[in-house]
Formats: sequence, C-alpha cells, structure tokens
Amino acid sequence: SGTGLQQVSCLIDRWGGGISQALGTGGRDLNAAVGGITMMSGIEALAEDDNTSVIVLISKPPSPQVAEKIFEKLSSSTKPVVVNFLSDTGNGVGTKLIKETKTLEETAYTAVCLAGIDVEAPARHLVTPAELTSLTNSLSGTQRYLRALYSGGTFSFEAITILSKALKKIHSTTPLSPKDNLHDPWKSKGHTVLDLGGDVFTRGRPHPMIDHSLRNERIIQEAKDPETAIILLDIVLGFGSHENPAKDMAVAITEAREATSGHEPIFIGFVCGTNGDPQKLIMQERMLGDVGILLMESNAQAVRLTGDIISELEAKMADVR
Repeated sequence: SGTGLQQVSCLIDRWGGGISQALGTGGRDLNAAVGGITMMSGIEALAEDDNTSVIVLISKPPSPQVAEKIFEKLSSSTKPVVVNFLSDTGNGVGTKLIKETKTLEETAYTAVCLAGIDVEAPARHLVTPAELTSLTNSLSGTQRYLRALYSGGTFSFEAITILSKALKKIHSTTPLSPKDNLHDPWKSKGHTVLDLGGDVFTRGRPHPMIDHSLRNERIIQEAKDPETAIILLDIVLGFGSHENPAKDMAVAITEAREATSGHEPIFIGFVCGTNGDPQKLIMQERMLGDVGILLMESNAQAVRLTGDIISELEAKMADVR
C-alpha cells in the first residue's frame, strides 16, 4: 500500500521514531496469482537487517491463501511484527510477536511502542463534545451526507471500512460490496467516498496528488449540493506531489464557500507528510487551517470525527421526527 506506507511512516516520524527500510510491493503482489512473492522476500530481508527492530506489513486485504502463507512465514520471526491488512484476518491475534491492527494510525502507534518509544496513545479525534455539538448545529435541515474526496486509495478504503459500522450505506467507485457501487462516478449519491486516484478519474489526466484541478472542481460541486454536510479530504506531501497543495486547495474551498447559500458544509481533512517534505507539514497545515478546514493528525482521526458528526446529526433528526 503506497499511501498506507506513507501514512504510517509519517506518523512514526511525528511520534519520534524512524524508518530503516520502506519497501513498496504493489497491491497485486498479494493476490492469489502472484502469491506474495515480494512481501515474502521483504520479510526475509528485514529479518536480517540489523537496523530494523520492528517489522510492519501494510496492505489492502490479500487473498486468504496468501494471507495464510504470510502469517506462516511470520511465525518464525524473532522480531516483533505489526500487520495491517485493513481487514480482520484473525491469523496473528494473541501471538507474542505478531500484532494485528485495524487502522494505519494504530499500526504506527503499535510499531513505535514496540520499538521502545514512550508516546501517548492517539486521541479519538481533536474535537471536544461541546465543539462537536456546535458543528452539528451549524448544519441546515437538508445537510445530512458525507462526501469524501480522496487522492489516496488506501485512505479511501480505510474510511469506508471504519464508517461501514456506523453508516447503513456508503456509495463508492471502490465499495466493500458491489451493491454499493456508485454507477455514475461524476455525481455523488447519499454518503459517498471516492478514490479520485482510481482509473475512472485518471484516464488522460495526472494523478490528483499531482494535479488538483479535478478534485478542486468536485469540492465546489459537492459544496453546492444542499445535502452535503461534510467534505472529507486528504492532502499528501512528498517528492512528486503537488508543490503547494494547500495553496491550491485553499482557493477551491474559498470559492466553494462563496458558492453556498446558507448551507456551507463542514470541511475535515488531514495532511500526510512531515516537515522534511519539500512542502513542509507545518506550512501546509497552517494554510489549510486558515481557510477553516478542521485538521486531524491522521485519516483515522478525520474519519472518526466525520462518523461522530453524522451520528449526532442523525440523532438530532430523529428527535425532530
């Protein structure tokens, strides 16, 4: 997982740890046809690397038979291993050295703790109950749906996974179930979570981490929809990404706010990056905060806040009915 690897690496950096090696295998490595060849080789290499004290595996759900092979390989590891396959495999639960995690945030936190770094457990999110109520009360009677516009595919998948427990139906071009497929990717329906880096959105155009124009247009489109309560965003830094994504996004959000008439949505986001990135994490967060985006420390925090607002909003609507 590319963006999964970035998120975990950046959070480990935020919490004072470091990365010895970062190996991207590509998601297809863990399908049945390939059999996890590269990941298996990576596990062997990291097991022999003196600079590696904790091994971390990150991927969207692999095929069951490949997952079984991976856990069998890990069973002989003498180093602690953290596994996040963004699904409940159950293969490593309860073992001494293998720890399974459910979010990228939990993965980074567990790895840092296993490496002997004393760090406070991450908060559910950074908004107080009183602030949560105030946010919910700021929405009009028609605003009820989430519109998530991701540039990272793993972030999109993680968001759907977390929210699927609280929301009855989440439409997407990459849904957990085919019945939730968004048939028209250019028009949101109900709660919608999109990976704008997917094939349908990148044919003939650069990836949204490089060129923000498609997402900026979609931000304005979603803000104009009187049913949009929350617009959820990721901002990914690094070499090869947009040179100043916050500046570009701030213009779109300002225009989106001006285009709304009494139904301004809540903007929630997070920046995946470090101050070692060319765009500088602190500068990007400052610019985005200045245009009123509620910034969390991770995708998981941003998604949990989103879920809490939607839950409180639904409870409020139920009371009215």
